[in-house]
Amino acid sequence: MRCFIGIDLGSTTTKALVIDEQRNVLGRGITNSRSNYDAAAAIAKQEALLNARFHLFREALSRSGALNGQLEDFIGQLERTFRLEQFLEQLTDLEATCMRNAEGPRFGDAVPSVLAALEEVFRRLRTEAPALFAPGAKRKSDFFRDIAGSRYLSVGETVAKDAGVRYDMLLNVFDRSIIEVENRVYGDSIKPHLLTALKRTFQAQPGTAGREDAVRAPIQGVLDTPLEETYVVGTGYGRARLPFSKEHVRSEILCHGLGAHMMYPGTATVLDIGGQDTKAIQVDPNGIVESFQMNDRCAAGCGRYLGYIADEMNMGLHELGPLAMKSTKTIKINSTCTVFAGAELRDRLSLGDKREDIMAGLHRAIILRAMSILARSGGIRNEFTFTGGVAKNEAAVKALKDLVRENYGELTLNINPDSIYTGALGGATFAWRAVIEEGMTAEARK
Repeated sequence: MRCFIGIDLGSTTTKALVIDEQRNVLGRGITNSRSNYDAAAAIAKQEALLNARFHLFREALSRSGALNGQLEDFIGQLERTFRLEQFLEQLTDLEATCMRNAEGPRFGDAVPSVLAALEEVFRRLRTEAPALFAPGAKRKSDFFRDIAGSRYLSVGETVAKDAGVRYDMLLNVFDRSIIEVENRVYGDSIKPHLLTALKRTFQAQPGTAGREDAVRAPIQGVLDTPLEETYVVGTGYGRARLPFSKEHVRSEILCHGLGAHMMYPGTATVLDIGGQDTKAIQVDPNGIVESFQMNDRCAAGCGRYLGYIADEMNMGLHELGPLAMKSTKTIKINSTCTVFAGAELRDRLSLGDKREDIMAGLHRAIILRAMSILARSGGIRNEFTFTGGVAKNEAAVKALKDLVRENYGELTLNINPDSIYTGALGGATFAWRAVIEEGMTAEARK
C-alpha cells in the first residue's frame, strides 16, 4: 500500500500523519520534541504508521464481520495490551541504562546501595504497569518519559527512604538515563509486540472463543501488507534539522494553510497557536496562502505562556482551561509579557481575586494578542479555522469565540479535535501531490 507522510517538527511535540492514495487519513502519531530531531521525526512517523495499522485492523475486521458487535472492545483491548508490551520493553531498557549509569566512581561506596534501590524501584514499576493500561485507566500523558518519570519519582522517593539512600542519587541516575532511552526507536519489536498482544487479547476477551481463526486472518492480512513510504514531506519549527533533502521540506505556513483547507475546504482564515509561535494565515479557495503574520520571539500568546502560568500556579497545563471556565468575574490582565504576567498573577492573588477569574483573564489576554496578529494578516474572514495545541483549551476557545463575535460578528468557527496535526496533514498532502498530481500531469503530456 502506497502511503504519503507529513511530519511537523514542533518546539514541544513532533507530529506525523499518513494518508493513502485517496487522501484518506490512515494514522497519526505524536511524540515529545527533543534536541535529537532525527529521533523525534522517526518516532512520530513510527507512531503514525502503527496507528495506521490499527485503523486497517478495524476496517478489515469490520468487513469480515468476525466479531459481531464486539469490534471496538476488541480493538481497544488489543491496543491497550500492545501499549503495555511497548511500555515494559522501554522500562526494561531504562532499568538497564540506569544500572549502567549508576556504576563507576560517581557515587563511590554508595554504588551497591544505589543499585539495590534501583532494582527495587523497577520491580515495583513493573508490578504496577498493567494497572496503567487497564480499561478506564486515566493517564495525564501517553509519552513514556512522562508516565515512567512520574512513577519513578514517586516510587523512588519511598524506596530511597526505606533503603537509606539519598533520593537525589536516584534522580541523578534517572535524568542521565531517560534521555538515552527516549531517543531510541524500537521499530523492530512492533510486530512481535502486536502478535503477543493479539494472543493475550484473545485470552482477555471470552466472547472471542471459537472465533480466533476468523479474527486472526484479517489481522494477519494487514500485518502482511507493507506500508510503503512513497513520499515524505517535513515541515515545522525544526524543519531545517529534518533528515530530508530540501525537495522534501515545506514551509510551516504553507502546510498549515493547506492542512486547514483539507480539514475544512471553506477555510479562508487560519489561526494556529502552538507551543512556540502563533500564526495567522489567509488562504484562497484552493488552500494557497495569500498572506500571513507571526508573533515575535516573545512567548506571550503561545502555549509556552500557558505552561509558564501553570508552573506559577503549581497546576497541570490541562487544568488551566477547566479552572478558567468557572470564572464569574471579568479581570483584565494588563501585561502581555510572560514574565510580567506571572508577577501580575501573584499581585492579583495577593489582592484576593479568585484563581478562576485570573485564569479567565489570562486566557483572554492570550487571545487578544492573537487577534492583533490576525488583524495584521488581513483580519478574519468566513470560514475561520482555529488549530494548534491551544485549540484544545476550552477557555481559549471561549475567549476566541467571544472576541470574534465582538469584533467581526457571527462567523463559522471550525475546530477539529485533531487540529494539532494540521501541519502534518498539509505536509502529507504536499507529498501526495508530488507523486499523484505531478505523475498524472507527466502522463497527460505524453
